Amino acid sequence: MKYLVLLCFLGIVVSQTEDKDVSKEIFVAVIKEYHMNITSTAATLTTTQAGPVDQSCKRETGETGVCVPYYLCHSNYSVITDGTGLIDIRFSGSNCPSYMDACCLLPHVREPDNPLTPPPPVQPKGCGQWNPDGIGFKIIGGNDGEAQFGEFPWMCAILEFNIDARYEDTSVGSTGYLGGGSLIHPSVVLTAAHYVAGKTTLTVRAGEWDTQTTKEIYPHQDRSVEKVFVHKDFNKGNLHNDIAILVLKTPMDLAPNVGVVCLPPLNDHVAGGTKCFTSGWGANKFGSEGLYQVILKKVNLPVIEHGKCEVELRKTRLSRFFDLHLSFMCAGGERDLDACKGDGGSPLVCPIPGKTNRYLQSGIVSWGIGCGTEGTPGVYVNVSSFRDWIDETVIAEGLDPKVYTL
Repeated sequence: MKYLVLLCFLGIVVSQTEDKDVSKEIFVAVIKEYHMNITSTAATLTTTQAGPVDQSCKRETGETGVCVPYYLCHSNYSVITDGTGLIDIRFSGSNCPSYMDACCLLPHVREPDNPLTPPPPVQPKGCGQWNPDGIGFKIIGGNDGEAQFGEFPWMCAILEFNIDARYEDTSVGSTGYLGGGSLIHPSVVLTAAHYVAGKTTLTVRAGEWDTQTTKEIYPHQDRSVEKVFVHKDFNKGNLHNDIAILVLKTPMDLAPNVGVVCLPPLNDHVAGGTKCFTSGWGANKFGSEGLYQVILKKVNLPVIEHGKCEVELRKTRLSRFFDLHLSFMCAGGERDLDACKGDGGSPLVCPIPGKTNRYLQSGIVSWGIGCGTEGTPGVYVNVSSFRDWIDETVIAEGLDPKVYTL
């Protein structure tokens, strides 16, 4: 989509971890580290001696406090009727370094094992639950298409581990971002074949939002990929049948920010003009001026009927001889609103008729001519054309397609 992020861990030397998700342990460790710094700060706020980094801050009242994650403070942030915090992503509202931090008076700092956690929203059971107001807190001040935290709980980042040849230890290397994906079952991710074909050291991250912080109230989850199934008719030259399934070594734990999306029935095509969402961390412009995104972005796009899309694409360098393959669908064609570099594999989700805040995945970001050009739609995999293949692959792994079925 129009947005992508070069994830903060790109290029950082890391060691491969066990299959079991360690993100919760990391999350708890971060909180504990904050708490230890807070304890030290209580004794060092008025001294310049060497010690922990000074996390002191000034509240609007002039009182001195300490910077802590917002959920470790009793009284810092605004509260709406359901208890959810309001966070302005333009600034933190204090002189704390992160918008996720609160300038909290020491008496109001909560213990790290007792964070101020709003109750998870009561959600109907089933796939495709969209959270338009986010989970745990609601951002305000966003003007660049930022998604709410947990708004699209099926959204995944596909990561690849590359062994560092400088070391004999093959567990040492760097983790890089490949593209997006969608969770259709706790153990299954749907993505584009052109990103994952031939890859053997993949990891899926679910529940991610801001890649530069781990301070969200619900942590992301990482899982190693055990199997990669690329459609047998995938053509890497023209990207026909550009679809793949990733089977995880261990399932994701469903959580307020981690859920599964619904899939459409076989050949149940979305009507032209239907407004759908695509999301991702992709570049905001095509070419060298494009910037990668830190916070997950979303774009609301109209579906373009297959025949009309073919006509529009023939006006590009593809020429009047171009035939749009039936494995594709189209959306967009509006200025500066599009999927873009790095968004391949990300889902295009459309509202389920007659269902409130329920979405199914109609497309997978595949390719385009530039990004966000007026009159030139983006091209997506038509998921409904592959429903039989998806079901057959999932069943062969001993898993139940009912999880993503309406």
